[in-house]
Amino acid sequence: MSEHAQWDSSLSFILAMIGAAVGLGNIWRFSYVLYSNGGGTFFIPYFVAIAIMGVPFLILEYGVGFSFKDSFSNVMRKIDPRFEYVAWILVLFVFIVTIYYMVILSWDLVYLLASFTFNWGTDTAAYFVQNVGGSSNLSNAGFLLIPTTIGVLILWVILWFISNKDVDKGIGKVSKILIPALFIIMAIIIVYALTLPGASIGINTLLTPDWSRLWDVNIWLAAFAQIIFSLSMGQAIALTYASYLPEKSKLIDNVLIVVASNSLFEICTAFGVFSILGYMSSTTGVPMIQLVTEGTGLVFIVFPMIFNIMGPIGRILAPLLFMAILFAGITSALGFLEPMLSSTSAKIGWSRKKTATVLTIIGCIFSIALTSGISSYLVGIIDSFVNEFGILILIGVQCVLFAWYYGVERFIPVLNEASTFKVGKLWIFVIKFLLPLVLIIMWAIGIVQLFSSAKPFEIMVDLIIISSVMVVAFLLTRSKAADEDI
Repeated sequence: MSEHAQWDSSLSFILAMIGAAVGLGNIWRFSYVLYSNGGGTFFIPYFVAIAIMGVPFLILEYGVGFSFKDSFSNVMRKIDPRFEYVAWILVLFVFIVTIYYMVILSWDLVYLLASFTFNWGTDTAAYFVQNVGGSSNLSNAGFLLIPTTIGVLILWVILWFISNKDVDKGIGKVSKILIPALFIIMAIIIVYALTLPGASIGINTLLTPDWSRLWDVNIWLAAFAQIIFSLSMGQAIALTYASYLPEKSKLIDNVLIVVASNSLFEICTAFGVFSILGYMSSTTGVPMIQLVTEGTGLVFIVFPMIFNIMGPIGRILAPLLFMAILFAGITSALGFLEPMLSSTSAKIGWSRKKTATVLTIIGCIFSIALTSGISSYLVGIIDSFVNEFGILILIGVQCVLFAWYYGVERFIPVLNEASTFKVGKLWIFVIKFLLPLVLIIMWAIGIVQLFSSAKPFEIMVDLIIISSVMVVAFLLTRSKAADEDI
């Protein structure tokens, strides 16, 4: 049973948490967010967001998970049976993240294989649309992009192979291999990128501050959003992982290590990304503003273009980059799957292996459905809705339930017992008052932006997701728990 599982060491936990935090967003999103929100100016709201949101909420999650030593759904049920429904809604949203995340990882796997022969050709945008990610043309929804479909099958098998084992033998062991490998690969790419001609152009473009933007509320919202999604806050991952920790663990120390590692990784990666973009700009004469983009456009279209003109060194850097993205993605996907795996196993009473097998089959079927000719369009719709509508408001709900209903003060003895750093009244104030206020404002603005520009098809997809989640959450809540038979 998942509730009896335990990490074999704090190192396994820390590396697994870093693996869950360091994902695709750190590599392809942060540099764009930094650039488009005032450059060097963005670091001020970024570090403020870490101080008043990232660190305090992760400390709360570690405290809850470590105190209850149980799955997220069981934790909420123990606090109040009425809250189990909320738990299942969150866990299901995070499982949906796993489903579309595996599709993005499949795109990367296709590009990793293509990087050995530069199979993407000279028109990298056309290659992505025709072979990997598709387009927003709904008439293409009737066929599958076979390379992506095959990639999804392979990746779900890999995820099952790791996640069906006990946490220390599966996630723990894999994290000890992939996380150091990821950091080494990215260090090689970043160091080389900094030596490229034109690298200084990219870094200057990235860091040039626009101090007038500091008074723009959107920069602050962008910083808080970056921290939430970069650290996988409030998605029951940290809570679930912390529930496997042995006694006398230094909870607050571990939080600081994970947050520092995550920030260091994404800041250094931003330097590498913009150094490479600077090289492209100086080599081709294309202005930086035309090259800077985020997400799939950066990694699957712009970067292959750059590798094409790099010569022999591009043949080395391309596989390294796509391998790094794969490693970062796998460890994050394991984190996204774990809350659903832990909660379902605890609720139904299945073994970890049986639960992992059933969830893998379900997840794989839905992932395959997202490999159609509108793959990237569908993934974009689901990603925006799940994060901006679902997960964001549920983080706020957790703040209120843990802080006000259960009593955040009850976690302080557990948090401070073995930790070098301590929490007290300031932390309580942040969790009780500041965080819920910030989250409600972010959610309200996000909802307005999400639905004001949504097309009918996008609204239909959103409604299917929310209605499905609510129905399944209701059924899981109403089903008899395994421990009720005892």
